[in-house]
Amino acid sequence: MNKKSLLVLGAAVMLLSSCVVSKKKFEIAEAGRLAALYSRDSLADLLGISRNDCALFSERLNALEADTTLLKNSIRNYQQLLASGQNENQKLNANLAQKISELQDREKTIAELQKMIDQQKKKVKDLLNSVKDALLGFSSDELTVREEDGKVYVAMSDKLLFESGKAIVNQQGREALGKLAQVLNKQTDIDVYIEGHTDNVPIKTAVFQDNWDLSVIRATSVVRILTETYGVNPLQILPCGRGEFKPVDVNTTVEGKARNRRTEIIMAPRLDKLFKMLEESGQ
Repeated sequence: MNKKSLLVLGAAVMLLSSCVVSKKKFEIAEAGRLAALYSRDSLADLLGISRNDCALFSERLNALEADTTLLKNSIRNYQQLLASGQNENQKLNANLAQKISELQDREKTIAELQKMIDQQKKKVKDLLNSVKDALLGFSSDELTVREEDGKVYVAMSDKLLFESGKAIVNQQGREALGKLAQVLNKQTDIDVYIEGHTDNVPIKTAVFQDNWDLSVIRATSVVRILTETYGVNPLQILPCGRGEFKPVDVNTTVEGKARNRRTEIIMAPRLDKLFKMLEESGQ
């Protein structure tokens, strides 16, 4: 083989080698290009998914924020209602405490009043028994003793105290009044009312113009005996005359008229403290 042929063969080999190398590079480059294209598509897909997820997440986040706002508003409303309810409860509790205090004060006042009433009843009962014991020796047609409406009544007939048509207390009447005065002098907290009564038979004399006069003067005669002779406190006694206008029996019989001709000594325990307490309690 000549020199020229060798050169040609060498050139051919180099060209062939160059083609072989270029093909491999091409294949490698092509593979890289395809991989890049795949990667780009995959990344695009991933980016698409991420965008969708982000949008979904944003929607959920917006929904959560909206729910949170509603919840906050509800909480504020409940807090306001609770605060209002607490204020109302405080007012109610304060009112309740005041009412309970008023009730306790009222119950205390009632208990005190009841105690005073019970004491008054006992006082009247003791007074009644004392008067009955003091006047034990007199008959029922001469005098009677009774309790009525919290007062003690001693009704003395006119024949025990006076002569017919007169207003001067006789000796027997003085003795009866003396026994009664012993009880009255021990009772400093009672009021004593002396009431004169007549029947319906008219009277007109030089001394008495009518039954009013007779009843009043008989009452004052009894007062003088009690105060001047037996020392009963004059400030405790009040005389008055009822005439024929407050009978205890009919005036159509002798017995009825006799009962109506009487002088009543009425003993009433003073109720000043009780009335004062009633006024203070607003009853």
